[in-house]
Amino acid sequence: MKKLVAEFIGTFWLVLGGCGSAVLAATFPGVGIGLLGVALAFGLTVLTIAYSLGHISGAHLNPAVSVGLWIGGRFDGKELLPYIIAQILGAIAAASVLYIIATGNGHAIGNFAANGYGVNSPGNYSLLAALVTEVVMTFMFLIIILGATDDRAPKGFAGLTIGLALTLIHLISIPVTNTSVNPARSISQALFVGGIAIEQLWLFIVAPVFGAILAGGFYRFMGKKD
Repeated sequence: MKKLVAEFIGTFWLVLGGCGSAVLAATFPGVGIGLLGVALAFGLTVLTIAYSLGHISGAHLNPAVSVGLWIGGRFDGKELLPYIIAQILGAIAAASVLYIIATGNGHAIGNFAANGYGVNSPGNYSLLAALVTEVVMTFMFLIIILGATDDRAPKGFAGLTIGLALTLIHLISIPVTNTSVNPARSISQALFVGGIAIEQLWLFIVAPVFGAILAGGFYRFMGKKD
């Protein structure tokens, strides 16, 4: 139960911090934090939770990460479904809090940092571009997570490495899909936006999970001790 609470709180913080920065601060007149600020905010949420709650649950904060770690032989399959449920509920709770805050000035929520492709992409990128982006970004994210948490890796730097990796991923892919690499984060925002965000949600569940599966299998082979 402690692990599940940690995953709930951790994913809550990721969505509130990352999506909150996008919704509330990215375009604030005169002093908005922009794309760089949003990317850094997502990285900081992972970094802070990794060092505060990582010793309890591993700080997955992401169904795709849990799946990738399971495929990579780092996570017990019996815990997979409870982790995913806790992550999704944490994300929805954060989106609920963000909705209350974001509508506090009487304005509509807009796209609410939801993910999308085509007309729903920040840069009008195609379905294929979005699919490739999400698969490749999640693949690399899992490779970095698996490598940084390997018992042969330098100790104490995993949280920093993973947080910076997520920042870099956002710097690359915000213009394409608004960056998912995390089905829980995508589900929570789409539920509040509805419409096209719900219609396109399948991609932001399937692509990150597929990328994570590929990475888990790849690292299981590449990471074998000689």
